[in-house]
Amino acid sequence: MRINKFFTEQGLCSRREADRLIAEGRVTINGVVAKLGDQVSPQDLVARDGTVLQRGNQVVYIKYHKPVGVTTTTELHVPRNIITEIGHAARIFPIGRLDKDSSGLILLTNDGDIVNEILRVEHGHEREYRVDVDREFDESFLSQMAAGVVVLGERTRPCHMARLGPRRFRIILTEGRNRQIRRMCQALGYRVVSLHRVRIMHITIEGLHAGQWRDLSQEERRRLFEALGRPPESSR
Repeated sequence: MRINKFFTEQGLCSRREADRLIAEGRVTINGVVAKLGDQVSPQDLVARDGTVLQRGNQVVYIKYHKPVGVTTTTELHVPRNIITEIGHAARIFPIGRLDKDSSGLILLTNDGDIVNEILRVEHGHEREYRVDVDREFDESFLSQMAAGVVVLGERTRPCHMARLGPRRFRIILTEGRNRQIRRMCQALGYRVVSLHRVRIMHITIEGLHAGQWRDLSQEERRRLFEALGRPPESSR
């Protein structure tokens, strides 16, 4: 198999991250620096930064209630990074991001192939948020947000909006640009004071307190694979 697919199948990182490591010369195959597109067999010794990578990791899918202040990064030197906060035995990484000053649901896995399947915009997978802004808004604000707002020169996709209070709304996105909701609100003259993600696709944060995580249930995994067009785990 291709070297970047080896990384994803072992749950080490995404293919994009693997390609970056390879391009930086940090990966070797049988002691020889790997190149993009190289193939590896079960007999080959693959190493990253001089450490031989073991094969045969158990696939992990978890959901985590990220508190404000935790940074969504796998860089372990960053204070309060998400990997150290969770402390999972497997080498997991987050699917997407959630800003340091935001809270709520984030999924983590060691299945690198699933990342793009969830995040790619054309798949239209929903993400639901509860947002508070710094002042009261009117129906025009909800309508403009729902229709799409020009952010960094490009209009956001139409989204679903619902009022939850004078300064609070629910928003359901099918794309995930960097700091998108904050920038949408800012473009209309509002400042986000609280942003909390409550759902990714069919997976909700219900039952998880801030800082808690748990494995996806069998039903959550079944529905996830079904939505992504993957075969059931029993047939994989």
